[in-house]
Amino acid sequence: MDKALENKLREQITEVMQAMDARGLNRGTSGNVSARLGSSLLVTPTGIPPSALQPEHIVLVDAEGHFDPNVMRPSSEWRMHQQLLALRPDVNAVVHCHSRHATMLACAHREIPPLHYMVAVSGGASIPVAPYATFGSAELAESVIATLDGRYAALMANHGQVVIAPSLKHALLIAEEVEEQAAIYWGTLAIGGPALLSDDEMSRIMDRFKTYGQKKQG
Repeated sequence: MDKALENKLREQITEVMQAMDARGLNRGTSGNVSARLGSSLLVTPTGIPPSALQPEHIVLVDAEGHFDPNVMRPSSEWRMHQQLLALRPDVNAVVHCHSRHATMLACAHREIPPLHYMVAVSGGASIPVAPYATFGSAELAESVIATLDGRYAALMANHGQVVIAPSLKHALLIAEEVEEQAAIYWGTLAIGGPALLSDDEMSRIMDRFKTYGQKKQG
């Protein structure tokens, strides 16, 4: 195993958790982050606030779900992270958080419709809501996996949001945009609701996004 890569990912996971806290995407000990490391994954530990999180706290979980019982226990959602990475070879990182507006919509079981072209950063014309299941359960992992269905982002009913992406940096950027789009949608609902973009326009936007910006994400 590449120890230099492992150390780099541990640092990046710690930075992403602290960035989510600083940017208001998460509070307290909620939310979790993981990254692929070969056939294993590195995931944040349970119950540690971002302000106290250190790279050595990040938990290594192997392909069979084993981790060292003498170190910190992984997030209660580690199975969801593991299954997402196993079923989506195109992604290397998972970010889950309880950002305020995305969570409000998730608690109302409202998907984010195509009200703005930036909704397409999710990989679809809308951002759907995964049906509710108890946190940390296999049922929740299955619900999220089925709902993503090729997308990069989804809301989780009565829970929060989840993002998968090729890199940790990319996943954090998408999570920020999901929260922004959730806030915009929430605001438009207060003034009668949004005027939505057409299916054809969203298809054009998603085609453009394939070559938009600097695609290499570190």
